[in-house]
Amino acid sequence: MTLEEVLNQWTIDSLIEKTDLDEVSRKTPALHAKYLSLLVNAKLKMKKQEMDQKTLLKEKWLWYNGKMSEEKIKELGWNPDPLDGLKIMKGDMDHYYDSDPEIQASELKIQYLKTMIDTLNEIVNNLNWRHQTIGNMIRWRQFEAGG
Repeated sequence: MTLEEVLNQWTIDSLIEKTDLDEVSRKTPALHAKYLSLLVNAKLKMKKQEMDQKTLLKEKWLWYNGKMSEEKIKELGWNPDPLDGLKIMKGDMDHYYDSDPEIQASELKIQYLKTMIDTLNEIVNNLNWRHQTIGNMIRWRQFEAGG
């Protein structure tokens, strides 16, 4: 599920119908389970992406430093000369790592998953306190009714 889909669903699921507070309260555990499941899955996906990125970084280090076999380079479909014949100082290698499109794509996936996790944490936290919101709505009605 994408972040946009989660936000669209939460826009619908977060509504509290004023005239049906008991039903809203009854559905809260199911909503909590739904978003907790999404949160757990996102955390697992992020862990997998982080491990994949570590493997990618190792392979890129081998490639940039000329330590990768030619057959592995061909298997990955990478250029046999990553630096196009340039002699690069070790201190400058970070510029190449940081601008590598595959490393950037991997980092973008991790940042996306972190945003997804933060969003789902906020939703689950909101659901944890939903009973307070419903209770406040009931107390306000009682106050308005003079009770």
